[in-house]
Amino acid sequence: MAKTAHISETPATQFLKAQGVAFTEHPYTYLEHGGAQHSAEVLGLDPFTVVKTLVMEDEHAKPLIVLMHGNRAVSLKNLARQIGCKSVAPCKPEVANRHSGYLVGGTSPFATRKTMPVYIEAAILALPRIAINGGRRGYLVGLDPQVCVQLLNAKPVDCAIPL
Repeated sequence: MAKTAHISETPATQFLKAQGVAFTEHPYTYLEHGGAQHSAEVLGLDPFTVVKTLVMEDEHAKPLIVLMHGNRAVSLKNLARQIGCKSVAPCKPEVANRHSGYLVGGTSPFATRKTMPVYIEAAILALPRIAINGGRRGYLVGLDPQVCVQLLNAKPVDCAIPL
């Protein structure tokens, strides 16, 4: 019988287990600046179903999370307009790390250090399953996207643009 590699828990997976969420684990070899496109390629997944967790901030430096398709970018103007802000910008990596408690490249929207509003690209909610970061670089979890609405109170937005 083949032995499966043990993957140690992260705050995100502990949170998901505590909430009774069924998820699959997808470890891969992390590549610096490889992003969701790299993880999708290595794992044989459609990059549209791999969801990036982006830590951003509004004009008052209040942090927020945006969940976006792996092969799309965020229209910052559209996002700001939809959430009632003057402007939205990505956080610097060290600021994002402080807000989330995770390293950039391993940021999960689950069990973040600070509670932040979460916005999810609406088309993600139409997918049957997504792969999203499990709280460590080189580690995705597969789950039903509705979990993001149920557990994170994620609000749908329409701000995706081609990469």
